[in-house]
Amino acid sequence: MAFVPRGFHLDLKSVLSDPNPHINLDIPVYEETLQNFLKAVNSYKNRSITAITDKRTKDAAEKKKMQDKCQKIEGEISKCKVQEIELMATLEKEQAERKDAELTVSAFKRQITSLNERSATMQAQIDEYRALIASLRTDKGKERSTLNSHASRVTPELHAYEKLLACTIEGMEKEQLLIIFRRVDRSNSEREFSFVLDVSGPNYRVVKTSPPLLSLPLLVDRLNATQDIFAFIVQLRHEFYKTANGEAAMDIS
Repeated sequence: MAFVPRGFHLDLKSVLSDPNPHINLDIPVYEETLQNFLKAVNSYKNRSITAITDKRTKDAAEKKKMQDKCQKIEGEISKCKVQEIELMATLEKEQAERKDAELTVSAFKRQITSLNERSATMQAQIDEYRALIASLRTDKGKERSTLNSHASRVTPELHAYEKLLACTIEGMEKEQLLIIFRRVDRSNSEREFSFVLDVSGPNYRVVKTSPPLLSLPLLVDRLNATQDIFAFIVQLRHEFYKTANGEAAMDIS
């Protein structure tokens, strides 16, 4: 109920002229007005409390929202800091790996330079060896031509010696000659007697004889002293003849 003020007029003269003077204060109206005022105050208070409560609730919700947002931001900041630390560690690792790679590349470059130098040196040596081989081949060709020329002249003489001594002469590896005699044993003309003569060194050497001869060392010494291979072959045939036919060995003193 709205408060409607009313005009109040006090006639002091009439009040004083009354034998029982009194003033009508209109207490019920005052009480009603007071009640209305108190209701209005309570209503304002309640509305204020409600508004304050609503604002406080809204502020609390907003504060919580801001706190959650701050916590989320702080979490993201912490995560970013962790990522930053990880990125820094990764960067340091990559820098270290890059440094190692650069050192490795430098080492490989030095090795390549060294290999190129060695390759050039080896190529020069190969060229020298090729030139030497070419020279040796030329010399060998000349020697082969010379040997073929000598062989063409020696072959008839060799055949004559083989026919005269009833033997065959064959070349073997490492500059060795195999001499085989036949028609030595009177009881078996096809029986073979042989020896291997090594002519590779400065002195002649008999590698083996079949059968063995006791006088062989003295005969080899005489061969190295005289250098007469034909006479040595004749002497060995004679010794084989005496051994096969049971005759006394020749006197070679």
